[in-house]
Amino acid sequence: MKSGRVERPRRDMLSDREREMMTRIRAGDKTACDDCIREHSPAVYRLVLRLLGDREEAEDAVQETFLSAFKAIDRFDGRSGVSTWLYRIAYNTALMRLRRRRPDAVPVEEAIEPDEGSPVPHALVDWCCLPERELEKAEVRAEITRAIRELPAKLRAVFVMRELEELSTAATAQALGLSEETVKTRLRRARLQLKESLTARFGGREPRGRS
Repeated sequence: MKSGRVERPRRDMLSDREREMMTRIRAGDKTACDDCIREHSPAVYRLVLRLLGDREEAEDAVQETFLSAFKAIDRFDGRSGVSTWLYRIAYNTALMRLRRRRPDAVPVEEAIEPDEGSPVPHALVDWCCLPERELEKAEVRAEITRAIRELPAKLRAVFVMRELEELSTAATAQALGLSEETVKTRLRRARLQLKESLTARFGGREPRGRS
């Protein structure tokens, strides 16, 4: 019997449609470039916004990401999906901007501003079910968002890609230039730091339904 679960397409694999689109971009097809931007810019924007914490700078980073991608189109080898390739360029773009902000600091540890539109991460969704009636769901979501933004950027990037953007471990590793084992380790660390932070914020009361 087939389950009712809808399988998501793997974003670390290049589809036939993407292959055709990339061929058209290589040939200078501006419509294909527009299609690529329209399809992938929302996810790229979410990533760089969470890393940079500034909406205007994130918009500039998105433009820079696609310009860099199209200039480097001949180096795209098709071993990953287009979104994975773009994530890596976007991540590097964001880190360069962080370095320019504070060249004397370690840029990947810099905190970002809250992203009010961030979804509640799946791993922590039960924090929305705290029993205190006076605690509004929006307030809980705001605390989760703050906890995510306070993660070191190297952990935050992994958490965002795996939990919020739902990339596979392999795609996240490709996007960040890491081994899959490193991705798993950083994701565990991110989850532990988030749990510790949220436990402190909520007075040590554990959410229902998860151990």
